[in-house]
Formats: sequence, C-alpha cells, structure tokens
Amino acid sequence: MKRLLVIGAGTTGTMVVNRLRRSLDADEWKITIVDPLETHYYQPGFLFIPFGMYSKNDVVKPKRDFIPAGVEMIKAAAEAIEPDQNRVKLVDGRTLNYDFLVIATGTAAHPEETPGLEGPEWYRSIYDFYTIEGAVALAKHLRSWQGGRLVLNVVENPIKCPVAPLEFIMLADWFFYEQGIRDRVELIYATPLPGAFTKPIASKHLGDILDDKGVQVIPEFLVEHVDPEAKKLVHYDESEVEYDLLVTVPLNKGDELLARSGLGDELNYVPVDIHTFLSKEHPSIFVLGDAAALPTSKSGSGAHFAVDCFAENFLRHIDDLEMLALYDGHTNCFIESGFGKGLLIDFNYDVEPLPGRYPLPGVGPFALLQESEMNHWGKMMFRWMYWNILLKGQELPLPARMSMSGKWHK
Repeated sequence: MKRLLVIGAGTTGTMVVNRLRRSLDADEWKITIVDPLETHYYQPGFLFIPFGMYSKNDVVKPKRDFIPAGVEMIKAAAEAIEPDQNRVKLVDGRTLNYDFLVIATGTAAHPEETPGLEGPEWYRSIYDFYTIEGAVALAKHLRSWQGGRLVLNVVENPIKCPVAPLEFIMLADWFFYEQGIRDRVELIYATPLPGAFTKPIASKHLGDILDDKGVQVIPEFLVEHVDPEAKKLVHYDESEVEYDLLVTVPLNKGDELLARSGLGDELNYVPVDIHTFLSKEHPSIFVLGDAAALPTSKSGSGAHFAVDCFAENFLRHIDDLEMLALYDGHTNCFIESGFGKGLLIDFNYDVEPLPGRYPLPGVGPFALLQESEMNHWGKMMFRWMYWNILLKGQELPLPARMSMSGKWHK
C-alpha cells in the first residue's frame, strides 16, 4: 500500500486530504494527516473581531470535523523531515514513512523578530489582529478607546492575506465613525510597499479610497525597532512615526520545522515549481499553500485554486506522466472598505488586478476594483462557503486558472 503523508491540517492540508481521498483508491493508498492542534480557525474572520462584527465563536471549529472518513489523523507535532529517507520524525519519538509528502504548514506572525514589539506594552498599546488572541484583545481595547493616533504598520512582506491591513484601516474608519469619534482619530498606514498595494493599478485605486477616507499612507517605511515607552516606530534611516495605538502586522515566517529540516529559505518557505508545487530538490515532496515560496499572495483563495490544480497533477505524477503547468498564480480577494461596501481583485502571476466584472463578463455580480454592496455581501457569504464547501474540497463553478474575460484591459 502506498502512503501519502500531509503535514498541517489547516486550510490547505484539509482541502488536500478531502480532494485526494475521493480521487485515490482506498485499497491502494493510506492517507495520513499530522497536526498538533485540535482547533481550526477561520482566519479571514480575525479581521472582523476587533470591530465587534464577529466573535471568537464565529471563527473556531474542531479540525476533526473536516477530516474525511478513511484518513488517519495524528495529533502531534513534527520534529524533522528526512527527505532522503522518505520519513518524518514526530516530537513524541514516532517515525512516519511516506511515498509522497505534502507540506502544508502555513505561515505565522513573529513579533519577537522586531525589537520592541513584544514586552510590557504588548496588548496594552500594541496589538496584532493576525492571531485569535490579538484580535480578541484588540476588540476589548477598542470598546473603551477614546481616540488618538492609530498607526497600522506592516513590518515586512510577504504576509498572509496581504489585503487584510488595508481592510483593517478602512473598517477602523467606519467603526470610529459609527462610534461618533472619527474626528478624534488619526489613521496612519505605514507600509514597506511604495504604495497602498503591490500592483500599480490596484495601488492607485486603493490609495484613492484611503485618501478619500482621510487615511495617511506612509510608503516605504521599513521599521527597524519600536520604542514602546516613547510610542514610536523607528525606521532604518532613523525617521520616526509616533502613535497612541499601534496595530502591527509582524514579520511572517514559515514553520521552524522547515528550517530544522533544511528545506526552507531565509523565511522558512520552500522553493517549488510555481506551476506544480513539486519541491525543486525532492521529487516525492509537494509544498502547497502559505508554506510554499511562490510569487503570489498567500491567501485562502490562492490555496483553493492551487489545490484544484495540484489534485489533477498529483494523479499524473503517481502514474509517471509529465505534470502540466496548471497553476498560474490565480488569486482573488474581497476587500472590505467599510460602510457596507467592498471591492474585489482577481489576478495571477502575470496579470495585475484590473477593473471589470466577475465572474460573468458585463454581469458580475461582483465588481472588480470598484466598491459595491454586492462585494461586501460576497465577503460575508464566504465564511459559510469556507466551512461548508472549500474545506471539504468541493469544487466551485469557477476556473482554477484566471480568465481575462470581463476585465477591462489597460
């Protein structure tokens, strides 16, 4: 019997085992998934918790609820991957052998990498919202905050869900307006990017919206350290940004397992073929989702489209057929802009976000790079789709490869 081992039961790993359990012969394949944690988090929902739109209960469910029958789930942490022996050592001393390995260990925030972030002011005047603990703590703080200078800072890229910082600052504008204190709040977005977003057209659209909302964008700000006593962000060139409340998106890194195993780059992401996800060094290892070093956004939608392509290619690979260059970096993201509206972006490795309609040309119902109420409801409906369709590996009536249909060419 052949053995498929998946490390990580987050979004990507869960989709992989659901999809392949239906595709592989159960009499010929044993599928095992390994993860040390029992709770699955709907991470896009963390964004809404600080503003009281979601509670913690809205974003948590048991991981086992989404692992299909016939897949062995082991609650344990992996200590090391030994690709030359096709085996994984667990921290409890067990060893798991595999014929094929899928690494889906994700990415996580590391505030300890930036001097001054963690310390006495952590969760007092400095918060994150990329963790459940940070989002819940910030929600409590905002309930009684009376205003001042709120600075949202992205320490460095890449980060998972790169539009989330933009969404946070726009939802904050709405939240403080509803609280009746918007005139007492100064909103600052300090980003290492040259503008509001990575791509020129989207950056212009989003930058204009932030400007209309009275949000100041400080581009190319590379924070070297935080002075929590003086409440200042300090750039490498020694310029400073003062704050009363700092909301940080810390440095994101892949799992330390990949560093210990000698598989990751300087940020613990694994180099792979960008179209097939096969390791560049090990022909029995695939790396999907945020753990992979890919030139596209680390996002749930990107992972979904990637798994669609991977499932087809994996069946070719195990039959000794040449894999196809199926994945084109396709990602799309709803962007909450406040006041019950949102935007949508759709792009891939080669094509930046463009205006238009999605998924049907001229019809939509979603508008690309334009605010609309329908886009907001698309974002809100996504939580149900996530729990009931995406995690279970069900296919959506949307192509995994990006289409230019409906986009307005620039």
